[in-house]
Amino acid sequence: MSLRRTGGLLAALRPPEARAAREDASMTNTVKIVATLVARPGRADQLKDLLLAMAAPSRAEPGNLQWDVWQDQAERSRFVLDEAYESEASVTAHRQTPHFANYLSRINDLAERNVFVLDAVKVA
Repeated sequence: MSLRRTGGLLAALRPPEARAAREDASMTNTVKIVATLVARPGRADQLKDLLLAMAAPSRAEPGNLQWDVWQDQAERSRFVLDEAYESEASVTAHRQTPHFANYLSRINDLAERNVFVLDAVKVA
């Protein structure tokens, strides 16, 4: 998988088949998760490493449509996770993985976080 630099953060390119699957997915069942994370003092690099380590295994999960990390340009200790899943069952499966368990065991020591789990609103 190739890498690109976007907004000061490395992000792996999505393969074409993943993009096509995302475009074909029904928005009625899609679940979007957005999490904002602000690193505790002196912990920004550790937080970034943890988040980047989550990317490959999360993207490889069945039902994952998107898993990206963003870093705030003005406040480099602030990150945003941008995730999308085919269904609530896919979210449940994600939360049962070893990489998610590792994330949960470490995140509270590294950052303050707010998580939003969202359903799509149909736009005519």
